[in-house]
Amino acid sequence: MSASFKLLEGIVAFVEVVSNGSFTKAAEISGHSTSYISKEISKLEERLGIRLLNRTTRSLSLTPEGEVYYQQCQQIVNDAEQAEQFMTGQQQKPKGLLRVSCPVNIGLSKLRPVLAKFTSLYKGVQLELELTDRKVDMVAEGYDVVIRASVQLEDSSLISRRFMSSQAITVAAPSYLRKNGLPKKPSDLVHHQTISYAYIKQPKLWTYTDKDGRPTQVNVDSQVVTNSGEMNLALCIAGKGITRIPLFHLTDEIEKNMLVELFEDYPKIDIDVHLVYPSRKHMSSKVRSFIDFVIAELGD
Repeated sequence: MSASFKLLEGIVAFVEVVSNGSFTKAAEISGHSTSYISKEISKLEERLGIRLLNRTTRSLSLTPEGEVYYQQCQQIVNDAEQAEQFMTGQQQKPKGLLRVSCPVNIGLSKLRPVLAKFTSLYKGVQLELELTDRKVDMVAEGYDVVIRASVQLEDSSLISRRFMSSQAITVAAPSYLRKNGLPKKPSDLVHHQTISYAYIKQPKLWTYTDKDGRPTQVNVDSQVVTNSGEMNLALCIAGKGITRIPLFHLTDEIEKNMLVELFEDYPKIDIDVHLVYPSRKHMSSKVRSFIDFVIAELGD
């Protein structure tokens, strides 16, 4: 089926209005009148059959449907700009908005000095960074690059490049072990208090592999399940239970005897950290520069 010639009408005006927070600013940037921009949005809403914006004399906000539509339209406009820049040879210099999502602890401990250098080197790039441990939908939410740490990434049409690795270990505070005893093997965890991390597929199913390669799965009864690695660590240090945590969450807690590593005779679980981005033949220079820069600075 051929696309309607009206398919893209109003989209640029809509994105400009939302991005700038007003019809007046969108009109100034586009060189049109405010009434023209307003009519474009109205025609777009009429064609779609939904209200995209809540308008008052003093405020402007997206409706829930408008929020979803804006994320998609913003990507369309960005893609069109990148296509034009590519054809006109302007892609050599990275510029424009770069939206990145990164796990909290990796962002604070690993990425922070890298971003300081990147933004100094590429002054034409406006970086929008979200630190979150939740699994984002990079296409629906309009991210250019997502950093993910995982034992195994799910299959998808996205491209991923591993740039560093860590390992997950099982730890407990000395105060907890004095009170509850030392578990000698993973199966002993069923008799202990545990703290689990929410953003994995099965938070309360902990898997281990012994030195002979035999897998062991333990169904733990966690009193606390949290989506924050920092909270997991804090509760564990406070003696509230045993937890499993990536090494990149730790600094010197083990060296200072704040935590004790358990099951050291069992192989540690490898966790790979990936840069994930859409599969596009002509990648924008801002995305390519960011990916190359992170790999050069942090790649192992």
